[in-house]
Amino acid sequence: MKNKRFGIYYLLSCIGVLIASYYPLSMGVRVVTDMIVDGTVMKENYPKYIIPYTPISLAVLAGVLMMPLWIRLFKRFALIGGSVLSIGAFAVLEALFEQKIVVTTAETETVTKLEDWQMFMCAFPPGAFGETETTTTYRTQTAVDILMGNYDPAFKLHFYVISLVLILSVLNCLYGFGQMINSGEKKRFKSLVLQSVCSLTFLGLCILACFTAFWRDGSIRVSPLSAALMTVFFILLGMTAGVFAGSFLLEKRKFISVWIPAIVSFAMTLLMYIGEMILLNGHLYSFGDGFIFTGIPGIVLAPADLLIIAASGGITALIFTLLNRKSSKSN
Repeated sequence: MKNKRFGIYYLLSCIGVLIASYYPLSMGVRVVTDMIVDGTVMKENYPKYIIPYTPISLAVLAGVLMMPLWIRLFKRFALIGGSVLSIGAFAVLEALFEQKIVVTTAETETVTKLEDWQMFMCAFPPGAFGETETTTTYRTQTAVDILMGNYDPAFKLHFYVISLVLILSVLNCLYGFGQMINSGEKKRFKSLVLQSVCSLTFLGLCILACFTAFWRDGSIRVSPLSAALMTVFFILLGMTAGVFAGSFLLEKRKFISVWIPAIVSFAMTLLMYIGEMILLNGHLYSFGDGFIFTGIPGIVLAPADLLIIAASGGITALIFTLLNRKSSKSN
């Protein structure tokens, strides 16, 4: 009976991942087809943010497809096998896409690697393509500089942080519920439900950011709507990572079960800020006027940014304080 339930769950998981990955997978097929037929991808045919989301989708799919084998071989450590496979697949696919796919700009007949083109799209707001120079003070590069590859590859740090969090959190949910069906052990149920909510909400924000860039207009000073969405994005990124760590540490000593997830959340949010700082040449987006939104000399982060980082860790600590308290009472 358990095997039958697991079989149904496995099938539904594979179908669900395929449906959720339809857009990035279909766009990946389109780009690869263009490369095979024409040897390049024209700018107007380039689907935005094919990296990192097509490699992410393929990596998660690889991990899910192998789930029965890893559970059979590694039992409760199956997630480690799935994570290693998926992260390895992501690294290989990301490198292939970045290095082997080229984008051609018909107007200037410029041909550039996909990684350079992605940098161009990150550095300029939607609708700004075609400008030869930036108009804001925090950018030091022109479009030509970027398309010629004159940039620090570390700009992709924030892409890799997002990719790692999405891959691990989604696999944690899928493998976690699968192992619960097999073993009947429900200790991690609440934390996995929380992980699912965080992962799906964070993925939704990532998709929204892909198509809108949270409605930023290219200025370092963003609108209240953009500031609110970016705040939620940063906090939720950290929380998703923290919940991933905390889901394995339930019912242990307080420092381990509460504060380690909070530290992971804090650290991941800070790392995302560092990634944004690299992308913006040592600056950060400003959410408003006044002291609280002004960067502190020497660290660039404003008091508001420090509050966001602290909030990510604090909310995670509160969540796991409650989860561990309820787990203790139920026992």
